[in-house]
Amino acid sequence: MLVGRKEEREILLKALHSDKAEMVAIIGRRRVGKTFLVNSVYEKHIVFQQTGVRKATAEQQLRTFTNTLEILSGKSVDTPKDWLDAFFQLRIHLEPLLAKKKKAVLFFDELSWLATPESGFLDFLGHFWNDWAVRQNVVVVLCGSVSSWIIRKVINDKGGLHNRVTRYIHLQPFTLAEAEAFLQSRNIRLTRYQVVQLYMAMGGIPLYLEAVEPGQSAAQNVDRICFSDSGLLKDEFSRLYPALFEDAHYHIEVVRALAKKRKGLSRSEIIAQSQLPNGGGATRILEELVQSDFIMAYQPFGKKKKDKLYRLVDAYSLFYLQFMEQTTYGGQGAWIQLSQTQAYKVWSGYAFEGICMQHLTAIKKALGISAVYTTTFSYLQRATEEDKGLQVDMLMERADQIIHLFEIKFHNTEFVLSKDYAERLQARMQAFQRLSKTRKQVFLTFITTFGLKANKYSISLVNQSLTLDDLFLE
Repeated sequence: MLVGRKEEREILLKALHSDKAEMVAIIGRRRVGKTFLVNSVYEKHIVFQQTGVRKATAEQQLRTFTNTLEILSGKSVDTPKDWLDAFFQLRIHLEPLLAKKKKAVLFFDELSWLATPESGFLDFLGHFWNDWAVRQNVVVVLCGSVSSWIIRKVINDKGGLHNRVTRYIHLQPFTLAEAEAFLQSRNIRLTRYQVVQLYMAMGGIPLYLEAVEPGQSAAQNVDRICFSDSGLLKDEFSRLYPALFEDAHYHIEVVRALAKKRKGLSRSEIIAQSQLPNGGGATRILEELVQSDFIMAYQPFGKKKKDKLYRLVDAYSLFYLQFMEQTTYGGQGAWIQLSQTQAYKVWSGYAFEGICMQHLTAIKKALGISAVYTTTFSYLQRATEEDKGLQVDMLMERADQIIHLFEIKFHNTEFVLSKDYAERLQARMQAFQRLSKTRKQVFLTFITTFGLKANKYSISLVNQSLTLDDLFLE
C-alpha cells in the first residue's frame, strides 16, 4: 500500500494521462522507495522493466535484458551484441503492444548500474527515444539511487538525452506526517513523541520503518532494529555508502567529520578534517552527498554563497556514529540504558533540531506564513577580543521584513522558561541585532516537544511557540 507521496503520485499520473510521450527521471537515496512508488502507480501499465545489476559487465546487463524480454514475449530471444541491437529488439517487441494499451510504461531502474562505462547505453537510449519512442504513447521512467549521476548524465546531458526529460521527481525520505501514516497503515499506533524518537534514530526511510513492530515502544524497537545481532540496521552503515558511491571511503569520512560538528563545517574545514582531495573531487563528493539527502548545504546569514556550511541530516548515520559504532552496550535494553546518558541529551537536541530544519514547510504553515517567501540560515559570529561572538543554529528571514530566531528544545515535558534563561535569550537577540546590523523585526520563536509553559517570561519575550504537532502538518 502506497502511503503519502501525493505530489510524486500526481506527477506520475500526469505523465500517464498526457497526450504525448513522456520521459520521467526519478532520483532519491537508497531505501527511500523509488521502485515501490513507480510500481505502485504504474503497476497495470508497465510493459517492460529492467533493473541494473551492480558491478555487472555490459555483457551481463545485456543478458538480463534478454532474460526479461524472453519472459515478456514467451519466445526465445538472441542476446544482443550491444545496446543498439537491444533497443531495436525492444522496439520490435513493443510495437504490437502499443496498439492495445492506452499508454505503456518502460521502467529502467538503477540506471547508473545499467549504463556501464563504454557500453554506449545512454547514447543508444537517446537514439531509441529520439528515433522512435518520442512518437509513441509511452512513458519512459529512468530511476537511480546515485542521484548525482542521474542529474549529470541524464538531466544535464549534452548529447541525445539533452532536454528530453519532461518530468522530474526527487523522492525524499518520509516527512513526520508520512512516517506516522505509514506506521498506522501497518497497525502501529504510537504517540507523536514516540514517532519522533523513532525518526531521530532512523529518519523517514520506508524500509527502516518497515522493521518497526506493533506492541513495542520506540525504545524497544530501536533496541531490536539497531542493537540486536540480527537487527536490520546493525550493519547498515557499512553497506549504505559503498552501495551508492565509488571511493565511498571519502564520503564516509565527510559524514564522520560532520557528525562531530553541530554548527556544521565549511568546504575547507571538511577537506582538512577528512583528507578529501581538494578541487573538483571534493566538490563532486559533497554534491553527491547533498543530492542523495545525506547532508545539506546552507548559507550563514549575512555571508556570501561561497561561505556556505554543510550539515549532516541523515538521521541513521548520525545515530550510528553517536551510539552504535563503538558502544559497549549491546542486546536487549541497550538503547534504554544509553538513553539515560548525557550523550543522549546532547544527541537528542541536535537530532531534533535537524528534524525541524527538514520540516520547514510544516513550520511555515504553523506560523501562518506559507505564502510568504522565506530563506533559512544559521548565524555564526566568531568571538573577538571585543565581543563574545554568537551562534544561532536556525533562523528564518521573511520577505516581509521579519526574522525568526528559533529556539529548539527536545524535552519530555512542557518547557518552562526561567528568569535566567529569559535574560540570556534577550541578550542573544540583542547581540544578533547588533552584530548582524539588521534593521528587520526580530521574533523569538520556540519549537518544543510539548509546548512552552505560559509565564511572565515567555509571554513578554516569545512571539510564537510551536510543538511536535506542528511538525506533523502537511
